[in-house]
Amino acid sequence: MGETEGLPPPQRYLSMATIWIGMTMAVLDASIANVALPTLAHELNATAAGSIWVINAYQLGMVMLLLPLAACGEMLGYRRIYLTGMVVFTLASAICIFAPTLTVLALGRGLQGMGAAGVMSMNAALVRHTYPQRLIGRALGGNAFVVGVATAAAPTVASAILAVASWRWLFAVNIPFCALVLTCGLFVLPRSDATRRPFDTPSALLSAGLFGSLVFGADLVSRGDHVGLGCALLAAAAVCAVLVVRRGWDQQAPLFPIDLLRIPLFGLSIATSTASFCAQLIAAVSLPFLFQRGMGRSVVETGILMTPWPIATALSATLAGVLAERVQSAILNSVGLLVMAVGLFLLAMMPLDVDNLGIVWRTAMCGAGFGFFQSPNNRTMVLSAPRRRSGATGGALATARTTGQSLGAVLVAVLFRALPLTTANRWALVAAGLLGVAGAIVSSFRLGHTLPAEMPETDGSETLADAG
Repeated sequence: MGETEGLPPPQRYLSMATIWIGMTMAVLDASIANVALPTLAHELNATAAGSIWVINAYQLGMVMLLLPLAACGEMLGYRRIYLTGMVVFTLASAICIFAPTLTVLALGRGLQGMGAAGVMSMNAALVRHTYPQRLIGRALGGNAFVVGVATAAAPTVASAILAVASWRWLFAVNIPFCALVLTCGLFVLPRSDATRRPFDTPSALLSAGLFGSLVFGADLVSRGDHVGLGCALLAAAAVCAVLVVRRGWDQQAPLFPIDLLRIPLFGLSIATSTASFCAQLIAAVSLPFLFQRGMGRSVVETGILMTPWPIATALSATLAGVLAERVQSAILNSVGLLVMAVGLFLLAMMPLDVDNLGIVWRTAMCGAGFGFFQSPNNRTMVLSAPRRRSGATGGALATARTTGQSLGAVLVAVLFRALPLTTANRWALVAAGLLGVAGAIVSSFRLGHTLPAEMPETDGSETLADAG
């Protein structure tokens, strides 16, 4: 069987099930603690502002290591980095379970994010080696379905756990699933060739500094806390960006994937992804405030009204993954993002006395459009890059998503500080809609570009079979 044909059934399905369980854990833990922040602040004698670090530490740990771990995957084997990340994630979950103080909990969450980076950065590469090239679209559609369901389930799962147990069980539930992934992963995840080349430590440090400074600095500036330090961190991020790009400009396989960004299909897909996830996060943050503060809905009602978005995303992404094998992704992406943008504009213009059905169909419209963007866009990114760069592809994909969401959170915070809350919510949704339109326009530039044929490749480097 050729290397582009993936794994044979039933190993193929067991591999995907293992990948999806690991992805579910990483996605759930990105937001499962949000509901528990008031409880955490009370029980650990911390301030509300301090409790936010339970969320920020996870995001920082993940975004700083996505690209360095993607490079490690190409050198050591994707399965080895994935399973190592899952081990770290499991140990960090144990730290969170027994954390005596908020500081220890935040450190455990940062370590969890680092483990999640190992899982998420290897996701696309493992999928590419699990499924045949002709079926990659539906495999990535399955990924989007899992992410959508996990995202929708996170608030419900958290609320259910907190209703019957301590907040520590939010992290304890990870342990059996992580153990299952580690046990199954040793036998069913695909092996890959590992490229023998030295690890670029300076680029790894610059990449971590770039994204860590960008996210942390933008957060400080948007909240108005320590603005001087925030601006200094943003300046440091700009310097790191220049240095890491210059360092990798002439390298065959740079850690910061400048070689992939030069590929028109890949670069335009990354730009589309960043804009789209920025729009998605803006809506996810601003809609609860609009529903509760502006429309008088309860917390439970708000959760129900938010659910149609991820459910519609999961369903439409599955369909779009199949269609992407027959229809050019640029068309599906542009149409999907325009549908999402129209839905966001309609949400922004809703009257305050709108009934629940009027909210549900608008949020479902946004989610359906977002799903038609997500899986075809990911398919284009995965297949437009050389197979030997699958690790960097997955790292770039996850980095674009995380960076877009972080910038979306910053934009919402700026609007909330500059305008009255009821007005800020409306303008945030308008901004999200404009980002959706911008993403659709960028996506349309890919029309006429075709995916390269998948062929065995070498880069002049010695390879060795992954024994991990």
